[in-house]
Amino acid sequence: MADYDWVIRDGTIADGTGGALIEGDVAVRAGRIAAIGRGLGRGAEEIDAKGKIVTPGFIDVHTHYDGQCIWAEELSPSSAHGVTTAVMGNCGVGFAPCRKSDHAMLINVMEGVEDIPGVVMTEGLDWNWETFPEYLDTVAAGKRDIDVATYLPHSPLRVYAMGERGAAREVATEDDLVLMRRLTAEALRAGAIGFATSRLSIHKAASGDAIPTFDTDLAELEAIGRGMADAGAGTFQVVLDAFVGWDKEYPVIERMIAASGRPATFTLASGNEGPPRWRRVLEMLEATNASGGVAHAQVMPRPIGLIAGLELTVHPFVLCPSWAKIAHLPVPEQVAAMRDPSLRAALLAEDFTPGHPFNELARNWRWLFPLDDPPDYAPPAHMSMAGQTEARGCTPQEVAYDRLLATEGRGLFLAALGNYENASLDSAHEMLRHPHCVPGLGDGGAHYGAICDASYSTYLLTQFVTGSGPLKLGLGEAVHMLGQKAARAVGLHDRGVLRVGGRADLNVIDLDRLSLHLPEVVRDLPAGGRRLHQRATGYEATMVAGEVIRRFDQSTGARPGQLVRGSAYRGATV
Repeated sequence: MADYDWVIRDGTIADGTGGALIEGDVAVRAGRIAAIGRGLGRGAEEIDAKGKIVTPGFIDVHTHYDGQCIWAEELSPSSAHGVTTAVMGNCGVGFAPCRKSDHAMLINVMEGVEDIPGVVMTEGLDWNWETFPEYLDTVAAGKRDIDVATYLPHSPLRVYAMGERGAAREVATEDDLVLMRRLTAEALRAGAIGFATSRLSIHKAASGDAIPTFDTDLAELEAIGRGMADAGAGTFQVVLDAFVGWDKEYPVIERMIAASGRPATFTLASGNEGPPRWRRVLEMLEATNASGGVAHAQVMPRPIGLIAGLELTVHPFVLCPSWAKIAHLPVPEQVAAMRDPSLRAALLAEDFTPGHPFNELARNWRWLFPLDDPPDYAPPAHMSMAGQTEARGCTPQEVAYDRLLATEGRGLFLAALGNYENASLDSAHEMLRHPHCVPGLGDGGAHYGAICDASYSTYLLTQFVTGSGPLKLGLGEAVHMLGQKAARAVGLHDRGVLRVGGRADLNVIDLDRLSLHLPEVVRDLPAGGRRLHQRATGYEATMVAGEVIRRFDQSTGARPGQLVRGSAYRGATV
């Protein structure tokens, strides 16, 4: 008779705490880790981990699976990269609370901010909720491969409390503030793990209008913060406006911590050029934590950017007037048309017409690079479209155009918008190692046609642990960032580590084989919608609550994932 349900045998164990690595076995029984050591008893099933690493499941603190967790059972790409818990509701956008009359408005916001096609949400969401607690119950009733936790998002909260005045960004009245405070406390007591908002100026609705929360009066945020204080729980998440300056926007963090008495987490990145303002933010972050507040910055381990291509949302010619003539065609026919000299001349000469701010980013020639297989997310400066013009004696437009023709329209580009200061990952590496920074910003479940960064956990391991570059992280250090450190930053204290009695969320990884594949377009969204997906090789097994959800980089079909409710929910202790 077996002693355990599972034994992961003879692995190198990085337990997520950042401590020393150990060699040994991990035994699992009834969804919990039953023992860690050498020579453990027999398992009903066993995994030979000799030469492999055993880690806790990773915590993805910044996702947008609010819709995907309703219409799909696999939360990929995240679950394909060792993630066992995903936090959604970030940036203050989501689908609850919401009256039936406001469905179209929230779809418009999500379509613009998160690049989710409206038809996907129209067909994929059943909207059998109105209040935020009802939305949580809907999520809890669903099946999925990994666990999810969620913030209360600001945009739907504001519109629910204020109606059209909220969507029009009018200043909230005293009665509005009282209602938002009450609804916030209600959401936290129902299981939200916090409250999220966005102040980023390029977050636009599909209509081109600013989202409901942009430039919200701080008195409104403070009233919501008092709702968090009423519940005695939750983390405040915000995307500050990088175009104003994270250092100038940082006082929002301090005021929300003061109003709520709760921790905060926010987006941080370096600019590619200009003064290193991020260092000033780190100083402010240190001061907050030294004075009794708790705050963490979320840092992408590679350049923050977009993927551009003819089959995707943006590419270098998408807003040229002449592109409209062929935009409706399949890619092979677009390429055939692009070979016509007259169309080529027009597209190379035309400027962009006005459009969504993200589209403009596909013409930042100095920071637009080819993305091939295997994908290089830290390319040398001379490989940019601008860099290649110097060698070829032509325009960046011609370099991009010729790449599209040479690849039959399949060629991808990386638009590195930030975190690539002086064409180097030095700043990202420095921020990641800061005691108050955690990896994040993968945006899984959103930006389906422009971003595929939910693979950042794999990238962190391959770039900074096993990679050949000069910037290094120790294996234990890297796993701590992806596990316990990330979990604690968002108030999830029961996961991210391997310990006896703890959750059996874990990975078995062949670090020598671990690699990223080129992002690819798949069409598995509702209404046949397309999205970017990125696979990895080297994840021998991923386990959630004692069930193996992935084996040898493939889904097993197991669906043990649950909704993780926050600490104010009926005495929960996460």
